[in-house]
Amino acid sequence: MSRFEALDAQVLGISVDSIPSHRSWAEKLGGLNYPLLSDFYPHGEVAARYGVLRQDGYCERAIFIVDKKGIIRYAEVYDIGKKPPNDILFWELEKVSKG
Repeated sequence: MSRFEALDAQVLGISVDSIPSHRSWAEKLGGLNYPLLSDFYPHGEVAARYGVLRQDGYCERAIFIVDKKGIIRYAEVYDIGKKPPNDILFWELEKVSKG
């Protein structure tokens, strides 16, 4: 997380699952070092606004980099089973931080 902080970035997780589901998932992982937000009610409203809510009610695994002005500078959707590569994120964050 210190590398994200060095780039003046705030990492947030968000899913359409409920808060109790998030707590359980985070506990199974041994805790999280970033906030996990719930888009449970109204169900998937944030995911829908970002265009990543699937018809089955779940959201895509997606990463967005939003600058301090609220402008989306990077957006990518990944396969649910794949972990997004951090090196791409840091490269994109560096581009944003340099303006």
